[in-house]
Amino acid sequence: QTSSTHWPSEECFFQSRFFFLNLYSPMYKRSPDMTKSPMTKSEQLLRIDDHDFTMRPAFGGPPIPVGVDVQVESLDTISEVDMDFTMTLYLRHYWKDERLSFQSTNNQSMTFDSRLVKKIWVPDMFFVHSKRSFIHDTTTDNVMLRVYPDGNVLYSLRVTVTAMCNMDLSRFPLDTQTCSLEIESYAYTDDDLMLYWKKGNESLNTDDRISLSQFLIQKFHTTTKLAFYSSTGWYNRLYIHFTLRRHIFFFLLQTYFPATLMVMLSWVSFWIDRRAVPARVPLGITTVLTMSTIITGVNASMPRVSYIKAVDIYLWVSFVFVFLSVIEYAAVNYLSTVQERKERKLRDRLPCTCGIGNPDEMMIDPQITGYGSMDINTMGNYGMPENGGRPERMLAQVALNDPQIASQVKPSRGYVNIWIDTHAIDKYSRVVFPGAYILFNIIYWSIYS
Repeated sequence: QTSSTHWPSEECFFQSRFFFLNLYSPMYKRSPDMTKSPMTKSEQLLRIDDHDFTMRPAFGGPPIPVGVDVQVESLDTISEVDMDFTMTLYLRHYWKDERLSFQSTNNQSMTFDSRLVKKIWVPDMFFVHSKRSFIHDTTTDNVMLRVYPDGNVLYSLRVTVTAMCNMDLSRFPLDTQTCSLEIESYAYTDDDLMLYWKKGNESLNTDDRISLSQFLIQKFHTTTKLAFYSSTGWYNRLYIHFTLRRHIFFFLLQTYFPATLMVMLSWVSFWIDRRAVPARVPLGITTVLTMSTIITGVNASMPRVSYIKAVDIYLWVSFVFVFLSVIEYAAVNYLSTVQERKERKLRDRLPCTCGIGNPDEMMIDPQITGYGSMDINTMGNYGMPENGGRPERMLAQVALNDPQIASQVKPSRGYVNIWIDTHAIDKYSRVVFPGAYILFNIIYWSIYS
């Protein structure tokens, strides 16, 4: 029994000794797991838990100044249809938060990523009139926070924003547009936060390589204004203005030159014989349809605005010129028909020439014509006038030269006028149409260029 009671106490003694050796031996002592620590060393240095960072710095005191500067990386797209633009930029904020001040022997700043941003106070900036915006996150969030020993803070982020741009397209495509990107605090009025450009106009920097296919970037500049909301109050608002002038060469090749060529092509019909209906009618219809296609193509890529654009004026005036060339031929054709009817009635009133075997012999017979001996070439030219008149018309004219015949026929003044006007329409159109179109171009380009 004594032996049975001695061994258990000895076993307990060795187990207890082994336990204490393991507990206090440096070999077996474990270091604390820093990854599971509730606060990192930087957060301990900045005393994150000692302050309430849901409140702005110097809460209850004067408004905190927040300086801003912007580096424009790219101006991606300008859309006339959606009336907006897309811009990628580096947005930097500067302010002082004494709660983040720390001791430093070498006065060096500390730089952090987006993880610390969620634990401290930062300005709540947003883009007014923006449609879409995002912070780049490849390969990690493009956010940088830099804290200086005296509490000054630099907060920088890389953002792409699509914002509204109200464009006046009344001079399109000979227009100049000015767009603005507006930055404002969402929650803090000017009583709590004073937003300003840190270096004035020098706060805005642009990349020299920025270029657009349709626009020439003329200038960037900044302004500051106050914005009022009836329910919340006054807010500081920062503006980034940039002026764009549209390149005209693309529209000259795609719109203006084709329209001008179609108008010039419609003038070809003035030199075609008016009796060549299969030649003149398809030419007029083709030019009208081509102008309609050009107008439709231009308007398809434009917003449906309620005012007239400069390109609309040029295209519709060109369309009117083309359309008038078709109307001109309709007038010529109609007057020619009326003229032939007058000639037919006049020929019916003349003495019967059934006994004349050859009308040409009658035309050159001095006893009939009353002209005496004439050169056969002269009579040939007279018999077939320049305007393509018929021999019957010449016969009627020759017959009217005979006083005996002319006394039997009443003078047909209308016949003579119609004959002259029918020739004059095409002849005058060859001069009036090009002259009027050239005058229109001079006035148009002097106003819009």
